Amino acid sequence: MLNDLVLKNRSYRRFDGSFPISPILLKELVGLARICPSSRNQQALKFACVHEESQNRLVFGTLAWAGYLKDWSGPVRNEQPTGYIIVLGDTRLGTRFDVDLGIASQTILLRAAESGLGGCMIASINKEELRTRLKIPDYLEILLVLALGKPTETVVIDTMKNGEIRYWRDDDQVHHVPKRDLDDLLIEV
Repeated sequence: MLNDLVLKNRSYRRFDGSFPISPILLKELVGLARICPSSRNQQALKFACVHEESQNRLVFGTLAWAGYLKDWSGPVRNEQPTGYIIVLGDTRLGTRFDVDLGIASQTILLRAAESGLGGCMIASINKEELRTRLKIPDYLEILLVLALGKPTETVVIDTMKNGEIRYWRDDDQVHHVPKRDLDDLLIEV
């Protein structure tokens, strides 16, 4: 059921570093993004799939992890993602990628969750370093990195208290994510 899949699709930041992600699955995930709705049907998104350990390290070194967790600099080596999809905007085809980016990225992560994987959308990227390391052409705007792997952490949704939006980890390393109440989101018109 879709509700269960959405609940399962959390922002995971710690993975089983020994669990490989196949290039076939990465290509399947991008294939789903390909058939998603596209603003003005420009279809201007491109995707770079990374799954080899040497390339994974190149990508990992350009990312910042979990800004609210000030005492945590990111996953240790054996907890790092084993695959990435770098979402790019082809500036030869369009200039506004925001709608397509959200639709495609969420679709990819929902399918990953359905496959028993987890992921995290990362926008805190040293883009020029990533461009250099992976030799990404200048006409491709780096929009987002989807970090993927087999999750090893528990992520739970909490009721937001006192407007506090920052996620946190408890003593058992359970990752807590506060969410606004439904009534706080609904506006009567």
